[in-house]
Amino acid sequence: MSYSHHSMGSGLLLSLYYSLSHFASSTLLIALNFIDANFLGSRTTRRSFDFGRTHVVRPKGKHQATIVWLHGLGDNGSSWSQLLESLPLPNIKWICPTAPTRPVALLGGFPCTAWFDVGELSEDGPDDWEGLDASAAHIANLLSTEPSDVKVGIGGFSMGAAMALYSATSCALGRYGNGNPYPINLTVVVGLSGWLPGSRGLRNKIEVSHEAARRAASLPILLSHGTCDDVVPFKFGEKSAHSLNIAGFQYLTFKTYEGIGHYTVPKEMDEVCNWLTARLGLEGSR
Repeated sequence: MSYSHHSMGSGLLLSLYYSLSHFASSTLLIALNFIDANFLGSRTTRRSFDFGRTHVVRPKGKHQATIVWLHGLGDNGSSWSQLLESLPLPNIKWICPTAPTRPVALLGGFPCTAWFDVGELSEDGPDDWEGLDASAAHIANLLSTEPSDVKVGIGGFSMGAAMALYSATSCALGRYGNGNPYPINLTVVVGLSGWLPGSRGLRNKIEVSHEAARRAASLPILLSHGTCDDVVPFKFGEKSAHSLNIAGFQYLTFKTYEGIGHYTVPKEMDEVCNWLTARLGLEGSR
């Protein structure tokens, strides 16, 4: 299987075409639901999110770790589950959820699968805290029933990587953006071709808490980005790594892939496998 098929359906721009072909028939219904939930019959602005199907790849060997892997904008959990099943990591259970279908500002309000709403990739742009918290809580819930002796982590591609990094910061802070406690002790976080939501003020939030600083410093994070990414530009990956570093995430590795666009390649996935094997202390992965 070629790793690079994830350049389709996962990119912020290409996802529009994916959305048009997969979700056109449900546009009106989704739009009406969105309007109803936000503007009719309720004084609250809280949205409800219906997550799609979750795909699980069972470990072929001894179950030592469980990782929730998050797809990009307009994609679903199924395509990534097929790739992850082919990796030489028999001790990992992979959980691949599917994001809710929602209107996305970047696509002019057109609905597609998205972990949160995004208008533009900018440090000055508004963050969809409600969407981020709802998805982070859903992901944490997927990990909450794992055995206590199993290490747990989160990874993702593109918007999925952004969601994984938001979960990492929530884990360090011990709470979601809305103040509710974050319940999972993450062991590893992986982000491919993504960015860091909520980077503004992160350093100050972590520095004022001894516990948050300790958790941030001890959480292994692997980030990787292609220098020719024209969907989530390389500079956003670099800035995200820098923001995490200065906020106290010292156990961070940033990998650069020269000439690579918004997709994964075998070398990148090989390095992800090696990194996970080392950080999780996996047995017999090769």
